[in-house]
Amino acid sequence: METKEKRFEQDIETFLLSEKGGYISRKGNAHDLNKCMDMDVLCRFIEKTQPKAWAKYTKYYGENASEKLYHRLEKCISERGLINVLRNGIEDLGIRLKICYFKPETSLNADNVEHYNANILTCARQFRYSPNHNNTIDMVLSVNGIPVVALELKNQLTGQDYHCAIKQYKNDRSSKEFCFRLDHRFLVYFAVDLYEVWMTTQLKDGNTYFMPFNQGSNGAGIDGHAGNPIYDGYATHYLWEEVLQRDSLMDILHRFVSHVREKDEDTGKMKEKLLFPRYHQYDVVRKVLTDVKQNGAGKNYLIQHSAGSGKSNSIAWIAYRLASVHNAKDEAVFDSVIVVTNRVVLDGQLQDTINSFEHKVGLVEAIDDKKNSHSLAEAINDGKRIIICTIQKFLFAYKDMENYKGRTFAVIIDEAHQGQSGESARTLRRSLIDVGTAVREYAEEEEISEEDVDLTDDYINAVIGQGKHSNQSFFAFTATPKRETLDVFGTPTEKIGENGKPLKEPFHVYSMRQAIEEGFILDVLQNYTTIKEAFRLVKISADNPELIEGAASKALFKYYKKHGYTITQKTEMIMSNFLSNGRFQINGKGKAMVVADSRPNAVRYYLAIKEYMKNHPQESAGCDVMIAFSGEVTLEEMPTEKPFTEATMNLDENGRYITADKKFRKTFHSSRYNILVVANKYQTGFDEPLLHSMYVDKKLKSVNAVQTLSRLNRTTFGKSSTFVLDFENTEEDIKKAFAPFYTISAVEGETDPNLVYDYRNKLHEYMRFNYDDVESFNTFMEKQSGKKQDAIALGKLAGMFRPVIERYNDLAEDERYAVRDYIRKFTRTYSYITQIVRLHDKELFAEYLYASNLLRLLPKSEKEIVDIDDKIKLEYAKLKETHTGAIILDEKQVVYVSNNDTGSKKQNKKKDTLESIIEKVNERFDGDFTESDRVIIEGIYRMFMDDKDVKKFKKYASDNSTEMFVQSLFPDKFKEIVTQCFLENNESFQKLFNDPDFYQKVQDVMANELYKNLRNN
Repeated sequence: METKEKRFEQDIETFLLSEKGGYISRKGNAHDLNKCMDMDVLCRFIEKTQPKAWAKYTKYYGENASEKLYHRLEKCISERGLINVLRNGIEDLGIRLKICYFKPETSLNADNVEHYNANILTCARQFRYSPNHNNTIDMVLSVNGIPVVALELKNQLTGQDYHCAIKQYKNDRSSKEFCFRLDHRFLVYFAVDLYEVWMTTQLKDGNTYFMPFNQGSNGAGIDGHAGNPIYDGYATHYLWEEVLQRDSLMDILHRFVSHVREKDEDTGKMKEKLLFPRYHQYDVVRKVLTDVKQNGAGKNYLIQHSAGSGKSNSIAWIAYRLASVHNAKDEAVFDSVIVVTNRVVLDGQLQDTINSFEHKVGLVEAIDDKKNSHSLAEAINDGKRIIICTIQKFLFAYKDMENYKGRTFAVIIDEAHQGQSGESARTLRRSLIDVGTAVREYAEEEEISEEDVDLTDDYINAVIGQGKHSNQSFFAFTATPKRETLDVFGTPTEKIGENGKPLKEPFHVYSMRQAIEEGFILDVLQNYTTIKEAFRLVKISADNPELIEGAASKALFKYYKKHGYTITQKTEMIMSNFLSNGRFQINGKGKAMVVADSRPNAVRYYLAIKEYMKNHPQESAGCDVMIAFSGEVTLEEMPTEKPFTEATMNLDENGRYITADKKFRKTFHSSRYNILVVANKYQTGFDEPLLHSMYVDKKLKSVNAVQTLSRLNRTTFGKSSTFVLDFENTEEDIKKAFAPFYTISAVEGETDPNLVYDYRNKLHEYMRFNYDDVESFNTFMEKQSGKKQDAIALGKLAGMFRPVIERYNDLAEDERYAVRDYIRKFTRTYSYITQIVRLHDKELFAEYLYASNLLRLLPKSEKEIVDIDDKIKLEYAKLKETHTGAIILDEKQVVYVSNNDTGSKKQNKKKDTLESIIEKVNERFDGDFTESDRVIIEGIYRMFMDDKDVKKFKKYASDNSTEMFVQSLFPDKFKEIVTQCFLENNESFQKLFNDPDFYQKVQDVMANELYKNLRNN
């Protein structure tokens, strides 16, 4: 048994030189070392494929033709890059020369096919790459004499692996070598051993960054761990048998590799990089195209790719390929590709990526915020090949769209769980149907002639747009597929779930687990600390009113959350942690995000952090904080202050307000700021690789939890960890949220279409509106269609609903609650079900329209406003660590069950006394307190309220601002009281005098609390 590295080389070469591999052998020193190119092979290729042009060229240059060709080629490569030259050729003295030919989409043109087959792909072992020494690369693949792929091969049986190959590239392959310039000769470098493959596109000596190029432990597109599957042969066989096989490599060079130039946010300079697909990206494009070629239009594809998967590039590559894919009959499968996205960044990235492949003007049409819905209609009507837009634009573009007969569409949805349901999604589907086919299908189902199908009828128009359509394929991308997403876009499998029903799964998976293990994202659960909030509230009012238990409990907890002492206590924990740890991460560039549960609390955190930095100038040097929220905020404890807004609270380096999103992100990325407080805003779609620490003071569930915490998972140079401090969620909460998206999700069974009838029937039990009401409404609306609205039409519409609204008001409160719940479920289910199947039921459609309008007119249940701030006070509070370390997720597949439940939510209106509710809340949140923890705050508060000067301070509170009261009027009185407390109870109050920071914190908290209470009483 030969086990040396040479045998590994030989086995790879054997395949590549086979008929299936498509290469021919070339010696490792056959090329010109100074040029790092085999000019004999290139000239031979040009002469064979372009004889007239070559004859003209040799006539001009004679015996110097080869040398002149090299110099012109080298100049073009230096200016435009090798990948551009391979795709577009060169020009010299008016003569156009192709350097290679790529495989045509169709075989209709025999010359194109012949030219492609004439490409000369060579394989050379022990390839010398420099005239200055005898170093060699184990194996090099060249296209028409130009080296494009380098492979360093290692064999564990000789004591080496891919790590050794990577070290060899870093230490023995100098980036200063002529042939190793970016996009100059080699386009990709592989480090290969018996079990793994890693790759890079640019050598930077010791800073070279290699990425895994593995399939995953269970194979490509299937959930698994990092690495490669067990295989009866080389585990890395796919590299040379699939990826580097002749047709595949030429396809990658033609339609994947991309030279990108982008501005470095830190330096402001332009930086360049070469994109080569990671294996899962290459695989998903290949599998999607194979399926589309085989099955044509009309299928749905759900692609579950984790954050960090390079989803934007995957979308760009798939969009580009779908725009030109042909079936076995050489017919184009799609007329237009529509990319539905809410990410502005994808617009530019998609255009840049595609423009690097194709120079045809107008291939991509972006319908951004500067263009209206009419522009979308024009782009589709004109047959633009690739269109980027938001799904909402279809609501308004629909009326300007033509009836598309015989046209097919590929719709790519970025973040599928956001764009799969509702009126916009239904309008999108209806807008793009092949009207001729839809009319024929409707006529057959209704057993009528096509001539009798009246497209001016709203019902018929709606029904022909329902269900799936043979001219529309959907390619839905998401890292977090919900049950509904799987139901609509998932692929039926032969697997059976626990309930005996078949499973629907994603078409292709690159899981969060694999992305973490391969190092493309960080595991945000690896360093997670949860905090239990323990506190006690006491009733301070004489009255003890009966309140709705749920609403009162929320109000009590809200009181605790916004309390000055609570915010200050948490801010101290946040700042102490960040200033001692987080800020020093990522080579001293670490940043933090504080996630608040409301806009007012976000402002409170911002002010508390500012105050902390003011009181700790030495520790906080070099730190500053920004805040992100929408609208205006007024704090009840600061009624005299102007409303707070995001723009007026954030300043750029020149002291100007920051009003633009792009400017906001750029400013936070700078070294000036390193803490960001958010309330909803920037919890999704905010990519800042320098974020290291997150402090969560908000309940997070399901997709929202994953997306919020995933703000930390982006990798960057020097970043190896993340940290989360969570005041609100438990270890089990986070496990439950992440579990469905860690490996692979599936749904068992299908939602029963008859569910919509069940909801309708439940609704009738309460409302008993009859079909005459529904028919009158729809008849009225049909008459209004297409004509100018008169002055009383809206009044008539509102009047039609008066009788049913009165019957609704006669119902008991619990019944009204159930009615609203069933109307929502009926309308939502109808909208959802009709994306999957076509419902031929005119009465049901009419009731759907009627119920949709009724829901807007029904009086909403008044929420009881529970105002308890003057009836309670915070006696003491404490934060206790409950978990620290990694949160370990279960690696089992999560299977949803289709929703076929017809029940309604139950309204919790149970009442109890305020005192009893306080006790229940205290029981839930009480902690292990020492007597001194309680006595300090309670004693100071009681002594102040009994003090002779309390009336004077009440007037101070009424006549002065918070700042004046807290900073100037109260401190002397506070010192007087705590000194007295200390004399009376030395042990309990000793901490105040031994800890200046604690003293200041208690003083500020008491001052703010008393200011508010004195003003309100």
